[in-house]
Amino acid sequence: MIGHLRGRLLSSSPERVLVDVGGVGYAVRVPLSTYYELEKRDPRAEVELLIHTQVREDAIELFGFSTERERTLFEKLISVSGIGPRLAQGILSGMAAEDLLTCLSNGDVFRLVRIPGVGKKTAERLVLEVPRPSPTGWSSCARPRPSHAAPPARRGTDAPIGSSARASPVIAQ
Repeated sequence: MIGHLRGRLLSSSPERVLVDVGGVGYAVRVPLSTYYELEKRDPRAEVELLIHTQVREDAIELFGFSTERERTLFEKLISVSGIGPRLAQGILSGMAAEDLLTCLSNGDVFRLVRIPGVGKKTAERLVLEVPRPSPTGWSSCARPRPSHAAPPARRGTDAPIGSSARASPVIAQ
């Protein structure tokens, strides 16, 4: 997987940039914040992007970010059910990373639905499922995911609830 690119910026648009790395041009999708950062630089200067590589059965897409915080937030967003990489890019384009984290922490669904492509249900899911960074970083803030596994059998019986089978007691030895 590609995780980092350094090279010369050949072209840029608000959604995609083309970076020449050793004679190979990489098309990279970027949020607006990264696009603005790249536009500030001298066109002849070398650029660096942190990359998230998205592999699908029909395409490989590169998503680039100017900061590790944005890339990590992007990866947290796409871990939410129903949020794909393009919507996550749109979310990061619609709101600065710090503002987004504040909205998520405060449960501010009203501000989240102002982002194009984010409806009320998606905003509510974001508030519930995106973990917040802790003072020690992202790795220690992961929320436990709900388990869809069957609950453990009751002690003393292996029979399903509502079955006509008689429970046999567990005898401790």
